[in-house]
Amino acid sequence: MHGRTSDSARMQYWTPNKYIYEFGYANEVALEECRKRNIDVMFGWEMTEVKRTDVGEKVAIFRNVDTNEVIEKSFFTAMINPPSTPHSFLTEVPNMCDNRGGVDINKYTMQHNHYENIFAFGDCIGGNTTRTYTAAMAQSPIVKHNALEYLHGRDCNAIYDGYSYMPMYLGHSYCTAFSHLHDFEPAPRNHMVPHFGIFSRYYFGKQISSSAKEAAAYSNGDKNHGPPHFHYTALHDPLEHNEILAAKGIAADEVRHSNAHNRIESYVAPEITAEHH
Repeated sequence: MHGRTSDSARMQYWTPNKYIYEFGYANEVALEECRKRNIDVMFGWEMTEVKRTDVGEKVAIFRNVDTNEVIEKSFFTAMINPPSTPHSFLTEVPNMCDNRGGVDINKYTMQHNHYENIFAFGDCIGGNTTRTYTAAMAQSPIVKHNALEYLHGRDCNAIYDGYSYMPMYLGHSYCTAFSHLHDFEPAPRNHMVPHFGIFSRYYFGKQISSSAKEAAAYSNGDKNHGPPHFHYTALHDPLEHNEILAAKGIAADEVRHSNAHNRIESYVAPEITAEHH
């Protein structure tokens, strides 16, 4: 809306949270952009009701999450994102969800921490991450591989690195982007596009096009091996030799399900040849 409304319009962002993004780096950048544009950011206010007055004025009711103070705020146009809550068929199952209502999985293997035969990915999972379509697409091949390995009595040895990507639109035709790994560690190409000029303008169109193509390839139903390679199945090192775990100092047994310790078959990694490359 910024740049498209009248000069007298005042834009505000209201949220019951104490941040815009949980990804701290992205949060700082977003707050700075709001300051540049004179966009008010109102943290700690939960919208409880929207009503109209006798003369047709639209009014939002907000409650302060810390003090329970209630205020009324008139507005002209609002874009409202309602809170998300987990489905009861998940929360009613003992040990299914974590304390925030997300499916309680191991964030590296996507296997449930309690129920060995359950895998989950996408918006339903627990833990601290940014839930985006790109994250779900990065998680799905991990789930595919590990579910098959589990069914064959082998180690769930595909490891998700926590990758998530989200574009940040800076106006009608300008864009940058954020991306991170587990624990909100910035990904190698995080925030690589400037916020103005020809590169930001070019990236806006490129991002729209590439995201649409990526989503179409992911969900078109064609018979293939699925992401990330589509034409051949991805290979994964044994847990003991996984580079992601090794870099974080995580032992294989820390991500291996407790029920699997006594029944895992010996796993020999396929030899990597030039043909695979």
